[in-house]
Amino acid sequence: MADEQTVREYRTEELAEAAGIPVRTLRFYRERKLLPPPRREGRIAWYDDHHLARLRTIAALLERGHTLGGIAELTAAFERGRDVGQLSEMLGMGWSEETPVRLTPEALADYFEGEVTPENLAASLDLGYVATDGDEIVHVSRRLLDVSSALVREGVPLAAVLEAGRQVRVHADAMAKLFADLISAHVEGADAMTRLRPLAKSVVEAELAMAMDRLLAAGAGGAAGAAGADRPGGGPTDRPAA
Repeated sequence: MADEQTVREYRTEELAEAAGIPVRTLRFYRERKLLPPPRREGRIAWYDDHHLARLRTIAALLERGHTLGGIAELTAAFERGRDVGQLSEMLGMGWSEETPVRLTPEALADYFEGEVTPENLAASLDLGYVATDGDEIVHVSRRLLDVSSALVREGVPLAAVLEAGRQVRVHADAMAKLFADLISAHVEGADAMTRLRPLAKSVVEAELAMAMDRLLAAGAGGAAGAAGADRPGGGPTDRPAA
C-alpha cells in the first residue's frame, strides 16, 4: 500500500513563525484577502503549505517593489486563470513540441521586471500562454517565454508583445489550417499530418525570413532615396542635367 502524503497544517502563530512575519501581519493579509480562507475546526484556523507558499510569494513581490494592492489584483487574476488541465485541452499540449516551464509568481515577475501587471497577467491567461497549477504558474513554451522576456529587455512593453502574440496566433492558425487542408486533400495515410509537419514548419520559417529580408531591403532603399533627396539640388545624383 502506498504511503499517503502527509499534509502539514499550521495554527495562526505557527504559520506566522514559518513565514517570518508577525501574527498581526498575517491577520492583515487575511483581511485584505491576500490569503485563501483557512480550514476551520471550531474556533481554530488551520493553514497548510499552500498558505505558506502564498506568504512567501507576497514577501518576494513586496521586495520587488509591488504594492499590496497590486499583489491583491495579481492574486485575483492568478486565481481566475485556467488550470493546467484546461490549458492542455485548449492548446493540445499532448501533441506540442514546446517545453512548458514551471515558475513561481515571483520568478515570473523577475522575467518581466516591472511589467507583470494584473492586465498583462490576465492577457497571458486569456491567450493560454500561462496557466495555474496550485501555487505555481506554468508557461506553455520555453521558447515563447525567452523571446518575450528578450523583447521586454529591449524596451518593448509586455502589453505590446502580448498583442503581437495575439495577432500571430490568428495568422498561425490560418497557416496551420492551410497546410492541413493541403495534406488531407493530396496525401494518404493516417500519419501524413505528423510525418509532413516538419515540411510545413520549414516553409513558414523560410517565407518569414524572406519577408523580413524584403522589409529590410525596402527600408534601406527608402532611406537611400531620402538621403538622395536631401542632397543639394534635391536629385538622386549629382550629375548636371543634360
